[in-house]
Amino acid sequence: MAATDSWVDPDGVRAPAGEVHAWLRGTNQTLCGVPTKRAGLARFSHVEWADVQPATGRDADRVTSVCRRCLAATGHRRDSKPWTRTDPRP
Repeated sequence: MAATDSWVDPDGVRAPAGEVHAWLRGTNQTLCGVPTKRAGLARFSHVEWADVQPATGRDADRVTSVCRRCLAATGHRRDSKPWTRTDPRP
């Protein structure tokens, strides 16, 4: 993953901060198409995408936003419903 900023946690590990994007190793752009070098994004190959999600991630202390296009590219659906209708109307 890549981020617009970074910080060092108390254990001395560099962690992402600011806006985060999904990034695959070996590529020069994020999943949404933003070039990492031109956008000034710092790469974090030691941090997983699930760890920077603000709701559940362990490395999301200073993450301010998550790229919506990268979320969509990783399979996250905005309109997914946590329930199913068992007896629909005729």
